[in-house]
Amino acid sequence: MLLTNISVLYGKNLEYVKSTSLQISNQVFAKPSSGKKDKIDCEGLLLVPGFVNAHTHIGDSVAKDVTLSGSVDSKIHPVLGAKKRILSRTVPAHLASFMKNTCHSMMKKGITTFVDFREGGLDGVLLIKKVLAQVPIRGIILGRVEYYQDVSQIKKNLPLPSIKKKELELVLKNSDGIGISGPNENSSSVLRYYSRMSKIRAIHSAETIESSAKSHKITGKTETARALAAKPHFLVHMTYATKPDLRAAAKKTRGIVICPRANASLAEGIPDFVSMEKNGCTVAIGTDNVMINSPDMFKEMDYIWKVQMGIHKKRIDPKQVLKMATVNGGIILGRKIGSVEPGYLADGIILDKHAIDLEPIHNPHAAIVHRASESAIRAVMIGGKITHGRL
Repeated sequence: MLLTNISVLYGKNLEYVKSTSLQISNQVFAKPSSGKKDKIDCEGLLLVPGFVNAHTHIGDSVAKDVTLSGSVDSKIHPVLGAKKRILSRTVPAHLASFMKNTCHSMMKKGITTFVDFREGGLDGVLLIKKVLAQVPIRGIILGRVEYYQDVSQIKKNLPLPSIKKKELELVLKNSDGIGISGPNENSSSVLRYYSRMSKIRAIHSAETIESSAKSHKITGKTETARALAAKPHFLVHMTYATKPDLRAAAKKTRGIVICPRANASLAEGIPDFVSMEKNGCTVAIGTDNVMINSPDMFKEMDYIWKVQMGIHKKRIDPKQVLKMATVNGGIILGRKIGSVEPGYLADGIILDKHAIDLEPIHNPHAAIVHRASESAIRAVMIGGKITHGRL
């Protein structure tokens, strides 16, 4: 397929190219050829890299807005939270139906890849794989075993039981990696065991003041210092990370995934991506639990851009935020996604430059970050195939 006369945000710096041709071959972007087969005139359209939603929990799609009050732990704690109770009582087929709806919702909003922290052990992983077989969106599954240690077990530094090690083998065989709940539910011995897993490793860290204080109380270390024992490829949240934590994360991980609207909806503060980047961290964006937040990257970008400028009282280049929703997600995952360039998977959002909320476009990066929405999307492409809309 050859897209002609199309505007593009090209490469890892999202350079605006007003008009060009793009060849798509074998699901990836290639150098333009002179062939006339499958030639599509895209005059008036803008191609943006597909959004990489770098942190989700779509398993709680069945429980939207059921817990709008109470603490974070009362809602989403892996052992004590309402989410755990709701999911344990939900028929798998019912849950799968709502997860599928969420996948379609994300795709319509330009999300071409999402990274899911999948609860429920092997059964949970197999359920989301079944859902993904029915929808064209790309899902990266980070599974886990349902094993959470208490304070006594953490202080005694108890290892992961043999039966759980065997369960983890099956989970990892069927997923893309491991999504660890957090340092406060795992001893250092368990975290070090997780560090030996060969696939993607990720872990929640420093999401709340309470969780950060708990880590100090139990171990005398910061949550992030303990999380790094798992040698994660990336950390999630880091809303209350210290500067030494951020410097350590920059040296020892690929980056941080922040979830600003989810943190705000839980009344837990705003992640400071400006400080994260100043300390050398690559930052990507996720929408987190569907239970508490809609999976909409347009809203996520608009929110974090304006909030950060309000906090820091200075301008921030909107391109910086757009990279967090596209390019940086690919970097953190170590995959050739999130960028329009040869050899990268042909994932993209084709926007109508004449959409009522966008025209006239003077700054394409700003237009996408704080004015674009699902309504401006003409089509969504995943692996070179139009999966939503049409050209």
